[in-house]
Formats: sequence, structure tokens, C-alpha cells
Amino acid sequence: MKIPAATKHLLCTAAMSLLPCSVVLAQGAPEVPATPAVNTQAAGSKSSMERALSEENNWYFSWGYSRQQYQDSDIHVSQPGLGNDFTVHGVKGSDFPTSTSDTLKSLTELDLTNPQENIRIGKFMNPEKTFAIEFSLDHSKYNIDHNQNVPVTGTIANAPAPATLATPGQFDYALHNGLNHLMVNAVWFKHLAGPEQKPGDLQLVSRVGAGILLPHAENTILGNSVQVGPKNDNICCFNKGDWWQVNGWTAGAEVGLRYTIYKTIYLELTSKWAYGQLRGVPVYQGSADQTLIMTEQVLSTGFLF
Repeated sequence: MKIPAATKHLLCTAAMSLLPCSVVLAQGAPEVPATPAVNTQAAGSKSSMERALSEENNWYFSWGYSRQQYQDSDIHVSQPGLGNDFTVHGVKGSDFPTSTSDTLKSLTELDLTNPQENIRIGKFMNPEKTFAIEFSLDHSKYNIDHNQNVPVTGTIANAPAPATLATPGQFDYALHNGLNHLMVNAVWFKHLAGPEQKPGDLQLVSRVGAGILLPHAENTILGNSVQVGPKNDNICCFNKGDWWQVNGWTAGAEVGLRYTIYKTIYLELTSKWAYGQLRGVPVYQGSADQTLIMTEQVLSTGFLF
């Protein structure tokens, strides 16, 4: 069939008008996957986080022993019913046991709470295992040193306090069972030497955290001893008769080394600094306040799971 000249002209014009559109579409075609590329990256990040939270050996747990040293501190005692409102200044305190031989004896006899024990349980928050969130318990102990005469200011029996009090005869104060630091920590790990995440891996570990102080008070002040009730009846944490009571807050930093000795088993040696504000520590017919600065050395063994 013969196509009229007018029709040929019309078809030619339409084809010429569509040609620029087809060129534009052809040039724009490679840009179409750009949107899915963004989604792929987001999916990759999500997958990385999910992997970090679900991988095996992404949790760790450790149990350790420690020794503490305390800066001299002031202890303020308030006993309104007795007319006592005084402060002892520059009190020297120590942990327990007080000697290396006591420490070695507790280890050979497998006394797991003497000296002081330390627990860490954490979870890595990235696939590289360089950052973790951790719960820690430092079951430290504090006892004022005996055979010291501590300066006193304030009132005792509604009269000016004497210049000094003798320990332990007139003032015996301890947080022996114990001075518990419960903290939530941010933890960083940096590879130093050896094969990464394998036996022989040596890492720098550092922590910063904060939490609560949960002490058990044992004290006898001017002949009056505190009574907080039986341990098995009232264990914790907010009543005046509880064995352990929330009596303040703590914050600290810790740094040291972690060494993988076998598969998922490691040793860790760290040094810690902590600042604590004790408020409302039970004493006979009253309470005591104290600010503590503690340094601590912790030797732990742990495993990944």
C-alpha cells in the first residue's frame, strides 16, 4: 500500500520530536540505581549492628581479686538524740586483709571473698569488638586504721567536742562487708601486640563509669554500736534495717591490659581510681557522711561467650 506523502511527513516529524527524549532517557539510565545504593548502605549498617549484637563470643565475664588504698578523709557524724554533731578529720583507712600473707592464705584456701572480689560482665557493641557496655561490681572494704588520734570539731553531748578521739576505743568505723561500688561502664579496647582476637592478643583496656555505693556499716562510736538487722532477713537496699543500703554514688576510671591466653580465656590487670560520696551511713541513733577517694589494683580472669 502506498503511503501518502502527507502521512510520511507526519511520521517523520513525530520521530524527530521523540529523538531528544530518547537521548535524555539513555543518558539518565545509569542514575536509576542511585536510590537503591543508599538503601544498600543503610542495610549494610543495620546488618553490621545486628551482627555485633548476635555474634558468638560477644559477651564477656570476669572474676578477680583486688587491693585498695584510700586517701585520708573526714567523717561527719550526726546523732541528734545524743546531742552529737561532730566531724573527725583526716582519718586514715585501709582495706582488708592488711598483709600480703593474708592475701596468699585466702588464695590457697580458696576463700573467694577475701581479699576483695571484683566482677565484670559486658557486651561488645561493634563487630570489631573495640567498644563495650559493662556492669561492674567492686566488693571493696574500708576500715579506719587503729591506734590513731584523729582531730575532732563540733559538739558531743551538746558540749564542745574534745580535741581528738582515739581509734578504735572511742571511734571505730568500718565498711567491711563491704564498700560496694556498682557501676555501669563504657569500655574501650585497643590492640597492642600479637594476633588480634586470638591467643597471644594483648590489648589496652580502659573504662569510665558511674553508679551507686552499697555499703554495709559496722561501727562503734563513743561506746554505741550500730545494728542494721540480720543479714539473711533484710538483705538490701533502701530500708534502715537492711544489711546493705544505698548510701551514695560513685564514679571512676580504670586502665590496664588484657591478654588472651587460650581461645576465649583471658587475664586482665588494671588500675582503678574512684571517687565516692557516702551519705546517710547508719550509726547508732544517727548517720554519717564521708567523701572517699580510692585507688585499686585488680587482677582478673575471664572468658568470652
